[in-house]
Amino acid sequence: MKYAIPVLMFAAVMSVSAQEKKVPKDSLRVSIPGCSKGSAFVVTASPEPDRTSNEVAIGRRFRLTGPREVLNEIKKREGNMVEVTGIVKKSDLKGPGGISLGGGRVRIGGGPQDPTSPVGQTAPASGNAIIDVEGWRPLAETCPT
Repeated sequence: MKYAIPVLMFAAVMSVSAQEKKVPKDSLRVSIPGCSKGSAFVVTASPEPDRTSNEVAIGRRFRLTGPREVLNEIKKREGNMVEVTGIVKKSDLKGPGGISLGGGRVRIGGGPQDPTSPVGQTAPASGNAIIDVEGWRPLAETCPT
């Protein structure tokens, strides 16, 4: 009987750690505040002063992927801020690269390249970075318009 409690505690710890997905070497697990619309997510400043994220710039856009149930719950909160936790490739956090001209409206170089297109053209699907959502929580603020 003296071994029953440690065995149960070990089993509980193993089940919790088994639920968390292993992070690949080229990726990071981040928790970021923001607003969603459909599968799009825009990072905003956290309404909670002690919760700041240095990995992701405010205004950065992501496409949400993950379990349908989780994405549907986030979709129900459109118009209200949420904090999503998920896995993002490190290369997607670096930004677009290249040289910015015209007050930031024009960027030369730095985009992903489509190997089948002529040199200098970016891939047509080089839009938003992807975050593989593992979880989320509601935040107290509404989204800015």
